[in-house]
Amino acid sequence: MASLLRAAALAAALPLLLSACATRIEMPSETSGLRLRVQSSVIAPGNGGELIGADVLAPGDILLTSIATVNSFGIRLGTFSPVSHAVLYLGDGQIAEAVGTGVRARPLAEVVDEEQMVVAFRVPGLLTADVEKMREWANSQVGTRYNTAGVLLNAPFVLNRRLCELPLIPSAVSAYCISGLATVQLGASRNDQFFCSQFVLEAYRQAGVPITDADPRWVSPADLLHMREGDVPSIAATQPLRYVGHLKYNPPPVLAADGPA
Repeated sequence: MASLLRAAALAAALPLLLSACATRIEMPSETSGLRLRVQSSVIAPGNGGELIGADVLAPGDILLTSIATVNSFGIRLGTFSPVSHAVLYLGDGQIAEAVGTGVRARPLAEVVDEEQMVVAFRVPGLLTADVEKMREWANSQVGTRYNTAGVLLNAPFVLNRRLCELPLIPSAVSAYCISGLATVQLGASRNDQFFCSQFVLEAYRQAGVPITDADPRWVSPADLLHMREGDVPSIAATQPLRYVGHLKYNPPPVLAADGPA
């Protein structure tokens, strides 16, 4: 019997061990017992979400997106996430983003038109003055070069840090492990050039309202996704991001089953 129980426990833990996603143990309360929470990548309307129009957005909102390209698929595969890009909404139908050609500002409508999925999150409690500082800094960075070295260095870091996120590792130990790896593997990355999520986090830092105490060079779009309310972040946020809604969602194609021979 004991061997069967051990086998069952191993079978239950195997998916977590393979994915090495962040976990959190919640102690018993009056309404629930001991609970293990696991990082979730599920993000779709109909699963607690909703489709919204651009008029619902507020300046400073963070848009996470994915598109049907090889680069996007590679990022999503490497980060075990449905998102591959992060964008900062400036207000008045304009966004700023860091892409391969550098930092640029452009209409939100172009992003919604091009991407397969666009989902918005909000940092609660932003003041008008914070938004103005963010917008001013973001516009001043238009034309700044893309942090290609940072992206290349980030790829092995994302994979290696999965060891720090093995199930049941205490969050303090996991954070120390990730910090140590980042210092070694990302030390040569530029902080005066930007990739997408680094740019968004730097905009918040420049406005005096950092989203996380971690270096922006450590953070991927997938990390921002897991900073949402109700999820388990790999990199701690100063406060959880609030889900606003999906501006666009195209579900992944479903492969049809083979018909009778």
